Amino acid sequence: MKNSEYPPLHQSSYKKLFLSLGFIVVSILYILFERVSGATSTPATTLAAPNTHSSTTLTPGESYKAANDALLKTLAQIAATTSPTNTSATPPTKKPVATKPKTPTPPAPTPTPVAQTPAGQYTNGSYTGSTADAYYGTVQVQVIIKNGQLADVQFLQYPNDRSNSRYINSQAMPLLTQEALQAQSANVSGVSGATFTSQAFQQSLAAALALAKI
Repeated sequence: MKNSEYPPLHQSSYKKLFLSLGFIVVSILYILFERVSGATSTPATTLAAPNTHSSTTLTPGESYKAANDALLKTLAQIAATTSPTNTSATPPTKKPVATKPKTPTPPAPTPTPVAQTPAGQYTNGSYTGSTADAYYGTVQVQVIIKNGQLADVQFLQYPNDRSNSRYINSQAMPLLTQEALQAQSANVSGVSGATFTSQAFQQSLAAALALAKI
């Protein structure tokens, strides 16, 4: 079982470490070389170019500069290959959500006013009055109430046993009915020549309208 105080170094880290140590060693050797060459003259270094018949003569300073440039170039290449590539994460594009158009709310229907029955003084229906004495017979009427108003008067009984009575009443009854409809009550003036029939009509009509009163 291996025990290690420090984590293992990456291969690129070893390369950087060796190159740095090499750079330090070269720098120290160059300083020492400058000091020695200052005291004694050193012949120029001659570098022969490979595969060429000509030779290039370099001074100690130029030799060190060329070595230093090569070392820096190598360090830059190692740093470029080992440096992590920064990639900016592009946020995902949000897909637009389709919005469902709102259905317009239909306007509330306007309530239709209910036709109200005009106010009247009587209750709708038919009402029969009491019989009244007309001397030559009896008179009894029935009233028809519509929309609270007196709409019609019908004779149920009237004096008709004599030809003269039939003739007088045939003339008087339409006139009495017309007056009652206009007055909307039993307050009629009566018909001249049919006094007994007119009085009996008023009595029976008043009794029928009393039943129709609200």
